[in-house]
Amino acid sequence: MRTGRPREFDIDQSLDRAVQVFWRQGYEGTAISDLTEALGINRPSLYAAFGNKESLFRRALDRYAGRTARYVPESLEQPTARAVVEHLLRGAVGATTGRGTPRGCLTVQSALVCSPDHDPVRRKLASWRRAGEAATRARLVRAREEGDLPTGADPADLARWITTVIQGIAVQAASGASRRQLHRVVEMTLRGWDAVVADAQPVAAGATGAVGATGATGDQPPPAA
Repeated sequence: MRTGRPREFDIDQSLDRAVQVFWRQGYEGTAISDLTEALGINRPSLYAAFGNKESLFRRALDRYAGRTARYVPESLEQPTARAVVEHLLRGAVGATTGRGTPRGCLTVQSALVCSPDHDPVRRKLASWRRAGEAATRARLVRAREEGDLPTGADPADLARWITTVIQGIAVQAASGASRRQLHRVVEMTLRGWDAVVADAQPVAAGATGAVGATGATGDQPPPAA
């Protein structure tokens, strides 16, 4: 029986394969045997290279973030708030309906519900999603400070709205919605964005109840792990 890591073992390629398995089957639905078959290695090799299943999943999640979900940091670099939002939404459509990849989003569908034994994974993914919303909120705070959004706009509410749409896109994609259908959702959301921003009234100087510099409204999510 072969032991140890085979000479042709490629970490990056193995992580790409692990991403596909976790993305398609979810964390709890993936067995070690599924991973060894997909990666083409035996259990001792998998454990030697990645530790346990949870450690491999965390590595796969980082790989997913740096490749499939790279549209997120790219979106936050766009010059205007509206461009940020459009890039996020269209990026989500592309990531969740890509050819040759499972439908939906790894971080949304992998462990929304799982057994108590796997709660650390559920919490990791929840933290990952909160971090994405927090980054969007911070970018919208900056947009408001630069005059790109009205002072009456609430970055926290806007970020939560867009995050909710992105997660909805992932669920719709996993349920079979086409890329064309989801781009129509994006277009409707952008029209809604324009209307909401246009309706946001400037806050008078010294007015109470205005959203602070962080965009928090009293229910700011906990920091990401």
